[in-house]
Amino acid sequence: MMIHAAEGGAGILIPVWQEIVVGAIAFGLLCYVLMKFVFPRMEKTFEARVDAIEGGIERAERAQEDADRTLEEYRRKLAGAQEEAAAIRDEARADAVAAKEEILTGAREEANRIIAAGHAQVEASRQQLVRELRSEVGNLAVDLAGKIISQRLADDDSVERTVDQFLAEMSDEPEASGAR
Repeated sequence: MMIHAAEGGAGILIPVWQEIVVGAIAFGLLCYVLMKFVFPRMEKTFEARVDAIEGGIERAERAQEDADRTLEEYRRKLAGAQEEAAAIRDEARADAVAAKEEILTGAREEANRIIAAGHAQVEASRQQLVRELRSEVGNLAVDLAGKIISQRLADDDSVERTVDQFLAEMSDEPEASGAR
C-alpha cells in the first residue's frame, strides 16, 4: 500500500493494483459460490417456509370449515335428540297416566267387589240373625203368653202358628207406624 501526501493536506491511501485484482477475484469467487450454492438453498428454504405458512393457513381454514360443519351437524343431532327425548318423556307420561288409570280402575273394581261381598255377608248375617231372633222371640212370646193365660200350648204346630202370626203382626206394625 502506498500513501501519497499532498502538500499541506492529509495523506491519501491508494492500494496497490495487485491487491485490487486479488480482492476482485476473491469477491467474484465469493459471489459465484453464494449465487451457485447458498442463494438457491436460501430460496428453497424461503419457498418451503412460504408454502408451510400458506399451507398452514389453508389447512387452518379447511379445519375451521370442517369444525363449522361438524358443529352444525352436532347441533342438528342435539336438536333431534332433544325432540326424541321430549317424545320419550311424553310417551312415558302417557304410559304413566294409562297405568294410573288402569290401577285406579282395578282398585275401584276390587273395592266394589269387596263392598258387594261385605253387603252379601251382612245380608246373610242379618238373615241368620232374623231367623235366630224369630225363633227366640217366638219362644219368649209363647212362654209369656203361656204365663199370661196360665197354660202351655201343647203341640208344636200351634206354637209355630202362634209365632208366625205374632211376627206377621210385628212386621205390619212398623209399616203402619211409618205411614202415620
